[in-house]
Amino acid sequence: MRVAVIGPGAVGGVVAAWLAQRPDLEVEVCARTPFQGLEVQTSGGPISAAPRVLTSPGQAGAVDWAIVATKTYDAAATGDWLARLVGPRTRVAVLQNGVEHVERFRPYVDSARLVPAVVDIPAEREAPGRVRQRRDGWIRVPAGADGEAFAALFAHTPIDAGLTPDFTTAAWKKLALNCAGAVNALTLKPSGIAAREPVAQVMRALVAECVAVGRAEGADLPDDLPESVVAGYRAGPTDGINSLHADRAAGRPMELDARNGVIVRRGARHGIPTPANSMIVALLEAAAS
Repeated sequence: MRVAVIGPGAVGGVVAAWLAQRPDLEVEVCARTPFQGLEVQTSGGPISAAPRVLTSPGQAGAVDWAIVATKTYDAAATGDWLARLVGPRTRVAVLQNGVEHVERFRPYVDSARLVPAVVDIPAEREAPGRVRQRRDGWIRVPAGADGEAFAALFAHTPIDAGLTPDFTTAAWKKLALNCAGAVNALTLKPSGIAAREPVAQVMRALVAECVAVGRAEGADLPDDLPESVVAGYRAGPTDGINSLHADRAAGRPMELDARNGVIVRRGARHGIPTPANSMIVALLEAAAS
């Protein structure tokens, strides 16, 4: 079985390295720049892999699974890879932030081939092909035959890949976690800043708006989600750096629209005020300009 991972960054690098531990999988990665092998520092020790590294869509051919792990704003560039990777039997798993997995890739792939995935694998890319994986993490995909086939790819790994009967709720719960992380990107401070109660109050406001909009979108979200998100930040490593924070610190584009802008956009559609997320989007856009 052939598997291609598009975007071997933090999550993509972890996924590709773990899949390559399975001897019956032929794993390749689609990257902008070449690198020599994958090295992932996991909580259980280092793992390495030597997948084939492709740097041009012209080098690619049809695979059984194309796993998209790029930033959300790179969808158009990913389309060039998918044009070569997708064959008659190919399924495409989208491992990205936000709640618009399918909508984002409809221009490039038949929706029937798409398997949206919610991912929580805390990891940081330290250099091309070098990733620090802070914990095993999990992936959730919609229940069904394609979801089962995707989850089976990870049966040999410590990553908890499983099915959910309610993908909408799973995606909005993850968005609640991600939207709070905009505070870290704005302050350029790691996760430990959530210990400060005034900062935690801002996080709670961001998540509360996410809950209101998510419910309007059909998600089943609990009342205590804002508090549980803050508790999760406080319980985690104080030096944790989320991808929005890392991208801003490095001067790279940010997934701001997928993590906070979508709450503002979908909120406006439902007539739900989102002042906290609107403010954080405005400030981060200004800081990046």
